[in-house]
Amino acid sequence: MTKNTHDADVAFIRALAELLNDNDLTELQVKRDYAEDDSLNVRVSRKPPQQIMAPQHMHAAPAPMASPAPAAMAAPAPSEDNDPASDPGAVVSPMVGTIYMQAEPGAPAFISVGTTVTEGDTLLIVEAMKTMNHIPAPRAGTVKRILVDDGAAVEFGAPLVILE
Repeated sequence: MTKNTHDADVAFIRALAELLNDNDLTELQVKRDYAEDDSLNVRVSRKPPQQIMAPQHMHAAPAPMASPAPAAMAAPAPSEDNDPASDPGAVVSPMVGTIYMQAEPGAPAFISVGTTVTEGDTLLIVEAMKTMNHIPAPRAGTVKRILVDDGAAVEFGAPLVILE
């Protein structure tokens, strides 16, 4: 890679980061093809601070209220305060890839929060090396949380869904 290409790539990545901040986005992913065997894949992401801080404030304020409010908060608190991967109902990714929530664009999603699934039902798809891998429900249950977005990149062992 020449110095000019490197400088152009750095400028391009900085422009993507600015675009991310200016438009209040959480993630951008771009692939630039230069030649048949030469490309640049860039993923720029950030965690929005308002989403991280809001649950902490919401849990602290309702505590002094009447007894039904703490009981309602008791269920989500373990997964939000701890690593979702340690939740006993967590379904984790068996591979690195891209998440797809439906079989094809425009089709209904396999699951949504509250969906009841049986063992073996497809929860979502992880695309890895141009292969669509259906991720089955390891047991019957109800979808409590969906921890990934359609089209998002996922790492091996990352929590995908919490089943109750």
